[in-house]
Amino acid sequence: MTEDTQRNADPAVSAAVLVPVKSFAEAKVRLTPALGPDQRADLARRMGDIVLAAATPLPVAVVCDDPGVAAWAEGRGARVVWTPRRGLNPAVADGVATLAEAGFERVIVAHADLPLAIGFAHLLDADPEVVLVPDRRQDGTNVLVVPSEAGFEFRYGAGSFGRHRAEAQRLGLGAAVVDDERLAWDLDNPPDLDLPRSLAPADGLGL
Repeated sequence: MTEDTQRNADPAVSAAVLVPVKSFAEAKVRLTPALGPDQRADLARRMGDIVLAAATPLPVAVVCDDPGVAAWAEGRGARVVWTPRRGLNPAVADGVATLAEAGFERVIVAHADLPLAIGFAHLLDADPEVVLVPDRRQDGTNVLVVPSEAGFEFRYGAGSFGRHRAEAQRLGLGAAVVDDERLAWDLDNPPDLDLPRSLAPADGLGL
């Protein structure tokens, strides 16, 4: 357990960030027309670094089933939630349950392919229990804030934004939609690599 995770004993620390990360070597296959295998792996790792840095000052955990990802996460001070062969939705549920057991009341689930992310803590300012940040197409859910013990059923995949809104309604939880230009930009397809100049890092993605 990292020092940050141990801070959950402080009543002021009631939220943590959970980042699901798949094997870097298997990440971003849909970018194959634009990038080779080594480039895709490097890109996935660089974006993971960006997302973990954006989690500061909140405690952060990485849910994964790849030894290389686990070593990477531990090297960056993140707690590792090991979920072998669980699939994304069950793995995220396991991660949220682990953080609930550690005493965190809210969990910010942030995907690892958000190259423009600079922070997540502002999402905790919303009054509703559930906060959804959709992608640019209003289709996927790039960031999702949930009460850790609500029994929220994660339904990632195409159309997850609508399904997650419906899940909050099913549970009787208030939900807010936050349109955040930075957090809405994920990388799924080659055109997504053309980051908006006004928001992109000075070196782009270093590719």
